[in-house]
Amino acid sequence: MTTSVPLEGGPVELVGALDLDRSDAGISPRRLPSWTRPQIPDLFMDGIVRMPSGVRLRFATDSRSIELDVLLTLLELRPQPLAPACFDLVVDDAVGGQACTEVGQRLVIEQATGAIDFVPGDPTTIRFDDLPAGTKVVEIWLPQRGTTELRDLRVDDGSSVEAAPDDRPRWVHYGSSISHCMEAASPLGTWPAIAARVAGVNLTNLGLGGQCMLDPFVARTIRDHPADVISLKVGINLVNADSMTDRTFGPALHGFLDQVRDGHPDEPILLVSPIHCPSVEDHPGPNVAGRDGTYGVVEGLDEVRITHLTLQKVRAAIEAIVHARRAAGDANLHYLDGLTLFGPDDVVDLPDLLHPNPAGYRRIGERFAAAAFAAGGPLA
Repeated sequence: MTTSVPLEGGPVELVGALDLDRSDAGISPRRLPSWTRPQIPDLFMDGIVRMPSGVRLRFATDSRSIELDVLLTLLELRPQPLAPACFDLVVDDAVGGQACTEVGQRLVIEQATGAIDFVPGDPTTIRFDDLPAGTKVVEIWLPQRGTTELRDLRVDDGSSVEAAPDDRPRWVHYGSSISHCMEAASPLGTWPAIAARVAGVNLTNLGLGGQCMLDPFVARTIRDHPADVISLKVGINLVNADSMTDRTFGPALHGFLDQVRDGHPDEPILLVSPIHCPSVEDHPGPNVAGRDGTYGVVEGLDEVRITHLTLQKVRAAIEAIVHARRAAGDANLHYLDGLTLFGPDDVVDLPDLLHPNPAGYRRIGERFAAAAFAAGGPLA
């Protein structure tokens, strides 16, 4: 027999969620606060905000089993096969199990044409058994790909459930799809989660697939959110969407940093440039998926695109901005070249020529932890 535990207003913390969607059946985490809703530009970004990369339920319990009822919306990006939704269990900071499922609704997107189809589906139950005896801190990490409506959480009858405050340093990270990590095998396989576990920090992941556009409402979100260390991995979405030029990128990045500094005047900030992406290293975007699922640039109009961004230009501009702001007195602003995390020699783990595979994400996470959080590092 089991007993339900309230998902809101009780001991369970939904870490990494800054807002909730509510229905008669349950709650769905969102990774930006409620006040940003009117400023989110379209349904696509809204869907990305609802994908809970880095979000987890955290509580302490002496229960030997846990059940979680969910309604999943699985994202199927054709021609890629459907990837199952995986839930990772952490018990007292050690990996304690995994449960994966393909049961749920499906949002099917044809990458070559942009066609979208919705396939209805059913809720399902995720269960973890054989947990260690005694009271332990439990985290259930939610799938980073697709959305999750939480409907009911249950523990064994007679078990205790208590809050489990996290006193580790708070790390807020902002980035693109390469920080969202839909292609990772599971939520603990995203590179920010890997780095956070190596470093022993409390992660809030604002990696927003396709949406790292230096939006002011994201800067204000970071400004207002508690943080001991902050990292901003920016640039690739701006090139791939061809959404900024040489003229607009620098002031936009300065403005983003100014807003973050309004709330975090002294905390270390690490500004990270893009990892390797072959098609836009020295050619401007847009960068789009072909029928085979790999990414390449839209050719042409070179005579009017000389001021448009490439990754080489972006890396140089980011490094120059960091040097300029440090010279002006911001000694706690630091730069990390994204090519040191994933460079041309790593392209074997870039199957679609844009996003790393699970092995690539693990390498990025381990390299980031060593560069940023190790002794003497900018976020240590």
